[in-house]
Amino acid sequence: MKQPRSNPAAEAFRVEAAPASVDAGLAAVGSLPGVGPALVERLARIGIVQLQDLWFHLPLRYEDRTRLTPIAELSIGASAQVLARVDGVERGFRFRPQLRVALVDDSRATLTLRFFHFQRSQAEQFVPGARVLCFGDVRMGQHGAEIVHPQYRILRGDAPADLGERLTSIYPSTEGITPLRMAGIVERALARLPEAAALELLPPALLKELGMASLRESLLTAHRPPPDADVAALLAGTHPAQRRLAFEELLAHHLGLKRLRAQVRSRRAPALSGSGELRTRLRTSLPFALTAAQSRVATEVEHDLAQSTPMLRLVQGDVGSGKTVVAALAALAAAESGWQTALVAPTELLAEQHWRTLGAWMRPLGIEPVWLSGKVQGRARERARGAVAAGAPIVIGTHALIQQGIEFQRLGLAIIDEQHRFGVHQRLTLSEKGREGVVPHQLVLTATPIPRTLAMAAYADLDVSVIDELPPGRTPVQTVAIANSRRAEIIERIRAACAQGRQAYWVCTLIEESEQLEAQAAEVAFAELSTALPELRIGLVHGRLKAKEKQAAMEAFKAGETRLLVATTVIEVGVDVPEASLMVIENVERLGLAQLHQLRGRVGRGSEASTCVLLYQPPLSAQARARLAVMRETNDGFRIAEKDLELRGPGEVLGTRQTGAVEFRVADLVRDAALLPLVHRIGEHLSAQDAEAARRIVARWVGSAVHYAGA
Repeated sequence: MKQPRSNPAAEAFRVEAAPASVDAGLAAVGSLPGVGPALVERLARIGIVQLQDLWFHLPLRYEDRTRLTPIAELSIGASAQVLARVDGVERGFRFRPQLRVALVDDSRATLTLRFFHFQRSQAEQFVPGARVLCFGDVRMGQHGAEIVHPQYRILRGDAPADLGERLTSIYPSTEGITPLRMAGIVERALARLPEAAALELLPPALLKELGMASLRESLLTAHRPPPDADVAALLAGTHPAQRRLAFEELLAHHLGLKRLRAQVRSRRAPALSGSGELRTRLRTSLPFALTAAQSRVATEVEHDLAQSTPMLRLVQGDVGSGKTVVAALAALAAAESGWQTALVAPTELLAEQHWRTLGAWMRPLGIEPVWLSGKVQGRARERARGAVAAGAPIVIGTHALIQQGIEFQRLGLAIIDEQHRFGVHQRLTLSEKGREGVVPHQLVLTATPIPRTLAMAAYADLDVSVIDELPPGRTPVQTVAIANSRRAEIIERIRAACAQGRQAYWVCTLIEESEQLEAQAAEVAFAELSTALPELRIGLVHGRLKAKEKQAAMEAFKAGETRLLVATTVIEVGVDVPEASLMVIENVERLGLAQLHQLRGRVGRGSEASTCVLLYQPPLSAQARARLAVMRETNDGFRIAEKDLELRGPGEVLGTRQTGAVEFRVADLVRDAALLPLVHRIGEHLSAQDAEAARRIVARWVGSAVHYAGA
């Protein structure tokens, strides 16, 4: 169910109630007749608190009850309304109680109504010859077309059917509120919809130029589509009324993020220019030369850091493109200027990988990075906290760095890795740990390529840099998809590869066996492979291991002591073993494209030709087949990200549940991508010419649904 979720820009648009004559939408939903305290509480659970929240609570779908369909013309899989007579009734109890009613109409075809939950009085209504008006989804049953649990009315005598005059709107609902009841509540709210002039926030001249209807007309059309409305367009979300609403919603989101950016950048940040000595020493000590793309992005970051305006920059780079070096150079610029850097990663494994990598680079320069995560406890934690408070130049850890009680002496730079795993609210919380009246610069890294469309909409508060070049020597990974029935062949392939001195990953999607999912758990796979390959030393890594056990398993694999590593998706990011050139990923039908690409990126990091085997459990859905086809065709992370966005939607690509990223009420970033350039143009115009209208547009669409997911 698609519900409005949090908009990170919302905090920038807290508004006082406008006069009722200007905006009646700010009235509480409890002011509607029949909406008592219990109902108010239930509506609040889905972000509906004010009348305008109901105005923008649009139908999930539409049902056409304005016409009748002869039974002979019914289409399997489609919804239809039928008027027919009862031809026969059967009640069966062989496996479970069920009621079957056979209907016939003038087309002399038969439709079966099937009920699994019914009362005796209900069954007695269906007498042969009774006229029934019913509606539902048609499917193929044992005896032809049938509708399971239809909505129906028994018509008395020759009483008219009284068909609807317009399409029936079906609304998203919540526990304790049926769609029908929700429709009644929305209808009462629409009765208070102001006239067009009082409701409209966009200039009439602009609407005329864009060829768009007023907000009032668009809302009424979306809620009460007339019988001649283009049903296909409404269901696809491309009707002009929906496009008008999507445009304003995208505009509100864009304006909000821009306002948030302006608020942050209105504050002062430390100018981190430094002498450049440490950065020069690091570059000369590295066993590789920076690519042209790394050098370009590092220069962009250094330019931002040298300003007293806070940097807000997102660095995108495909798997293995070398974002860590860019982050290290930024941290050294801060250290040279006497300021601290906090690097936050979403998992213990990735954070520890950064700590070890940066430690190896920084110790020769006289800098010892501090490690602080949730699992660092007792005296070790107190020592780490003390070092942070005393001004340790580089602090690396998980979200534990964001928690209260961690005080920095002079935090000048916050680096957030894998931005899609964090919420904007967490990024801003880290920013508040600055001292001396300044906020730290923000450098956001992601190895999940974000399509330009999504980046424009979701990260409008950030400047974007792209590392679009892989280091020399990297070989493309050959990818094959193989059914699980050929599992024994894959195991033999691993035996042969390891006998030649190669190393391999075997990735599972669960830690423990589950009866509910057809997924091979890591521990079960470890036992199976240990039995099948007794000559190999095999390691095991999953999220429930203790940190020391996990690290020991990883160190043994890196050192070549273990030839095969069985792991869950905790190795998705941050693990770098150049000698590993074979990867098997189980149950790939359960993973999204971005995650599959991240996992595949663990191989192909050396000069050896590498292979990724996608092991799937048939039968595959159409979407799963499409994902596997893309993985076989390309290693280009940005092309994969575009396809992932197309297949799964922005909420999944960004990880909405964890990030606090917006889930739109009307707009769809794939479907409505063509509107974004117009949104940006109008956004710039409104920001410059009518700041009050811009403020109120954001307040209207974000409204009382303001919350940060997971906060």
